Amino acid sequence: MIRRTLARFGIDAYLIALMATVAVAAVLPAHGVGATVANGAVSVAVALLFFLYGARLSPLAVWEGLLHWRLQSLVFASTYVLFPLLGLVLARTFGGWLPRELVAGLIFLCILPSTVQSSIAFTGIARGNVAAALCSASVSNLFGMVLTPLLVVLLLDSKGGGFSTQAIENIALQLLLPFVAGQLLRRWIGPFLQRHKAPLSLVDRGSILLVVYAAFSEGMVAGIWSQVTLGDLALVSLLGLALLAAVLVTTTLASRRLGFSKEDEIAIVFCGSKKSMASGIPMANILFPGQALGLIVLPLMLFHQAQLVACAVLAQRYARRSEPEGTAASIPAVASPSAAGAR
Repeated sequence: MIRRTLARFGIDAYLIALMATVAVAAVLPAHGVGATVANGAVSVAVALLFFLYGARLSPLAVWEGLLHWRLQSLVFASTYVLFPLLGLVLARTFGGWLPRELVAGLIFLCILPSTVQSSIAFTGIARGNVAAALCSASVSNLFGMVLTPLLVVLLLDSKGGGFSTQAIENIALQLLLPFVAGQLLRRWIGPFLQRHKAPLSLVDRGSILLVVYAAFSEGMVAGIWSQVTLGDLALVSLLGLALLAAVLVTTTLASRRLGFSKEDEIAIVFCGSKKSMASGIPMANILFPGQALGLIVLPLMLFHQAQLVACAVLAQRYARRSEPEGTAASIPAVASPSAAGAR
């Protein structure tokens, strides 16, 4: 009831929970033994998160979607080519006006995979190609577990990204291994997970909140927030909005120029313009050990809210078109921007 009320006013309930978590970390940060316990809990939560991803993802759905290779190629190019290039341009142009951690966070945002749940939800609302959106988002996250760390090496190592061989081992142990285990056990536990989506979504969201609390607690204890001004926050927000607008316009024009149907265009726009906070924050926790993680993930948190609002407006505009071009896709069970959560 509360979530639906907030959604009417374009307010993401999960973002409120994130902001509340940041506030708790500011007032009651974990330190000493508490920080050790929190970090251990984060490792377990992240592993569980990716185990559930693996158990939910249908290999057959991914394979069928891959057959639409032109659409998948365009989404992939937007996620892992266009976004990083734009991020580098913004970092080079405005990086001198921001703390190093925020610049790293801006680039890190640009090399993350797409979202899963919100991409599918918005595509369904807009009467787009839901099957293609499911595949694009899923494949993006699969590749992201490998490509994002590699892009961190290429783009952030010289900027103090702090990537190391230990990070590769942590990615394998905390992300890849649980994901593969989930895929192997999917045959037996998949139906159970499908029947209990709502309570299990608390695991997804709770894991992210735990990582955010640990990250911002560490920042408070280290005193990193004294390095950030309101001007820094305003500039990062504006850069995120400019980045989102550029990608939305580019993916829309490219899909039309290449002759995609309206349903395919919708899937391309929504999958190609998103960045996953659900994958990004756990990855940042592994890839940037001992650094100002709160500042690094801040651009992603700001971008997340902007993409939800912008895509909610776009989805409604697409949905109001008089006649669908081609075969209309069915709207999935998840059809609320707020239900998309952190994904």
